Amino acid sequence: MSQPDAAAAAPASDVTVANGSQPDAGGFKLKFCTVCASNNNRSMEAHLRLAAANFPVISFGTGSLVRLPGASMNTPNVYHFNKTSYDSMYKELDAKDPRLYRANGILNMLDRNRNVKWGPERWQDWQVGMPRLDHAKERGFEGTEGGVADIVITCEERCWDAVVDDLLSRGSPLNRPVHVINVDIKDNHEEALVGGRGILDLAESLNKAAAEERDIRGASSFDQGSAASRSGFDERVPDIIGEWQERWPNLPATWTLAWF
Repeated sequence: MSQPDAAAAAPASDVTVANGSQPDAGGFKLKFCTVCASNNNRSMEAHLRLAAANFPVISFGTGSLVRLPGASMNTPNVYHFNKTSYDSMYKELDAKDPRLYRANGILNMLDRNRNVKWGPERWQDWQVGMPRLDHAKERGFEGTEGGVADIVITCEERCWDAVVDDLLSRGSPLNRPVHVINVDIKDNHEEALVGGRGILDLAESLNKAAAEERDIRGASSFDQGSAASRSGFDERVPDIIGEWQERWPNLPATWTLAWF
């Protein structure tokens, strides 16, 4: 993650709550998963925006370790996925150099994150299809209890590659289609805010099409996630992304249909 400008970091007071912070029109909701390298900046901004709009959402990182900017390029702050909470990161950096980490936006970012979920999770450690009942306090939890997603949105090409390669190596045990879309976002706070808005716009477009196809195919069949029941939606996704790309030309997108 690059060193951001202090002005680009969203203040903690701007953080919205999720699964109900915005009026919910009801109806069908696709399940989303957002992914970046460290599950701290881009994926968490998108996670928050999707959850605030009442979408079920989980988030992950694909790196080997969580890396946050330090006092210099050669001295990052390094943490372990699944073992270190955002709150503990916040308190450690606040004690180490509050002026530096407030000026570069890291404390604001971690304050936002700790109000969304406990800590960064690693994609490669996620057991797809396993219940996530111990995540009930996370923003966006409602609808993710079953441990699956319909759409995975990565925020960097190398993260997209890591997700697609990992899915191939798993061998599709659930035989369930999943759309993996990369929205390329520079790793700074300002671009993460823009990317979060773009991802929410894409999610709303995808959800509209999915709800239409669900009405045609039948709710029970569509919700099971089989390839046959979702073929109409799957065929529409490339066109939806193309139309979205015209609205967001500065967020290059890549897409593939993969399998859980």
